[in-house]
Amino acid sequence: MNNRLLIAILIAALLWFFMFSPWTAGLMNFWIAMGVSAIILVSICRFTVKDFYKQFEINTKGVVIGIVSAAVLYGVFYIGNYLSTAWFDFAKPQIGNIYGMKEGSNLWLIGLLLLVVVGPAEEIFWRGFVQRALTVKYGNWVAFFVTTLIYALVHIWSFNFMLIMAALVCGAFWGLMFIYFGKKSIVPLIISHALWDVAVFVVFPIM
Repeated sequence: MNNRLLIAILIAALLWFFMFSPWTAGLMNFWIAMGVSAIILVSICRFTVKDFYKQFEINTKGVVIGIVSAAVLYGVFYIGNYLSTAWFDFAKPQIGNIYGMKEGSNLWLIGLLLLVVVGPAEEIFWRGFVQRALTVKYGNWVAFFVTTLIYALVHIWSFNFMLIMAALVCGAFWGLMFIYFGKKSIVPLIISHALWDVAVFVVFPIM
């Protein structure tokens, strides 16, 4: 792992710590912090990734894959929510805490932020930069497992098991998408992530 990539991951980890840790809660509005973090991550990629703009080729197939995959992932979480809340007493309160992040905020603004800033930024950074760089050096599957693990672990400061597991599932899902559909263009992943964010958190919440 080269120094630039390692520094970028450490910066991302610090941003996630600031957003989710109980020690920094309240220092800044969560959604403002999320938006600022997204801009920082994209800026890192813009000045680090060679041929940055070449990974945004748009075609009909990629758009369809993005939309369908978002629907599939939503279905996975819908079923997962039903099963986890039935099996584990701690699941419902922890999922409720995740949805509690939007209390007192304008849902339209949250939806817009997730759709055009946060969702795209996370895919540009985690799959378009981190997983792509690791793939070049270590191959598809090492890159997949390492990126998925890191993506889940940066959420650990929330101390919310359900959120960490959600990040693990999403990271694995989009990581596999990158292997099979995203190497030439990450547009399918961006669409998938952005639409899923808005669907599961704003438009069709599972709780």
